[in-house]
Amino acid sequence: MRLVPLLVVLLAAGCGDTIVNVPTTPTPVPAAPVADLIQFRVDGNAASVRIRESDPLNGLSQTTTTLPYVAAFSNTQAFVFLSLEATPAAYPLTVTAPFLSVQIVVNGILFREASSVDRTATIAVSGTYRR
Repeated sequence: MRLVPLLVVLLAAGCGDTIVNVPTTPTPVPAAPVADLIQFRVDGNAASVRIRESDPLNGLSQTTTTLPYVAAFSNTQAFVFLSLEATPAAYPLTVTAPFLSVQIVVNGILFREASSVDRTATIAVSGTYRR
């Protein structure tokens, strides 16, 4: 029976005031990442064009298409490597002055551009966009 009073004394000694600190301001919510709108544009008077493009979302892709060509995507990374290349596959027989142009546009602002008046030349642009 001596054990019961000793247990009561030990339990009473372990009790004390509990202090709870309540924050006075809410925890700030991190800002949403800013998204850049990136566009790959190819234009000219070729009947068909082989296009190779590289971006972090889709990796390297290749397509043959008619013009004009526009591909767009959003990017939230602080910096990103972009690459665009185009090769004319065919021009209409009536074209006497061939023309081909490639552009990378970020947020509506021209980032890289190249053009050619050669019937067979591949034109390419690339670069690392930094916010």
